[in-house]
Amino acid sequence: MRAPEAGDLGYMTNALALASRGLGSTAPNPSVGCVIVNDGVVVGRGWTQPGGRPHAETVALDRAGALAKGATAYVTLEPCCHQGQTAPCTAALIGAGIARVVIAASDPDARVDGGGISALKNAGVNVSSGLLGAEAMSGDAGYFKRARLGVPFVALKSAASVDGRIALASGESQWITSDVARRYGHLLRSKYDAVLVGSGTVQADNPSLICRLPGYVENKLPQPVRVVLDRRLRIAADVDLVMSASKTPTWLVTGESASSEKVKKLQSLGVEVLFAETSSDADFARSAVDLLAEQGLNQILIEGGGQVAASFLKAGLVDRVYAFRAPMVVGGDGRSAIGDLTLGQLSDAPRFHRVETRVFGPDTLDILDREPTV
Repeated sequence: MRAPEAGDLGYMTNALALASRGLGSTAPNPSVGCVIVNDGVVVGRGWTQPGGRPHAETVALDRAGALAKGATAYVTLEPCCHQGQTAPCTAALIGAGIARVVIAASDPDARVDGGGISALKNAGVNVSSGLLGAEAMSGDAGYFKRARLGVPFVALKSAASVDGRIALASGESQWITSDVARRYGHLLRSKYDAVLVGSGTVQADNPSLICRLPGYVENKLPQPVRVVLDRRLRIAADVDLVMSASKTPTWLVTGESASSEKVKKLQSLGVEVLFAETSSDADFARSAVDLLAEQGLNQILIEGGGQVAASFLKAGLVDRVYAFRAPMVVGGDGRSAIGDLTLGQLSDAPRFHRVETRVFGPDTLDILDREPTV
């Protein structure tokens, strides 16, 4: 990477902030940010729009207009160079007369992966890459993981008492954490492509699993896909998730031996049914994740319940944990946030490192990332 010029760091930081706006609404595409600068003045800004199009570069170029000629474009991901549903972004940048492109990270998609940079250079555009590359890959970790490994980024959210309980023995759970913590939970939903729960949570709580941030529903902003894991197809046809499936994307993952009659009933109500390997909880989780990746999901947020959380942890699929803790004690008869892991020794326990701790009213949130394996 060549030495950055004056202002490069600030403009790329701006582009990264723009990229974060699209998270949760662009799958299967990445969420990209673009800032166009001409003679020290920002003349165009853009980020990937819902559904993945238009791309960030197209939006920024449209806003810049004629001022794009001779300007520098700061892009968080290598511009695409292949013909898809839209023309290549490299062609758009070249056609607009962009003189210089600063790229944070190369695109791991085999259709691009260096080809975008080569296309720009071959057209005489000054290109540099690698500025804030680690930050770009972290910000859109789901896209990079799915593109490289074929599986999505998986986060686990729990809201529990200080002794790790998510409900009383009776099942009462509303509300363990405060309103301000729950609002942040809805913000998390908006940044993930899908919210995943088990059929037990659906039976116990009858959740809607939609993002309820102010203005979100009113402005009909994209809702995350609602995913239910149900190995034995126990879900009832009259729960809120099923009854609203025609309006909000709802997917159910079950076993191949599921009743065809019930599957057809759910499908008639708008539920998309996927079939996964069911030999064990961990195998079911792995198979489900593979299916969701094939459907183009980049990042998934697990919200419950304890057994689902345990199965994903057993399978080594959890990349991040959002652990909310409320200052109350429920006791050993309460329902645990994590089901049995049946560990043989402590060294087998899934390990994470604390990235950040936040305070929401009386509650705390620890954000933990998985320890890399050697």
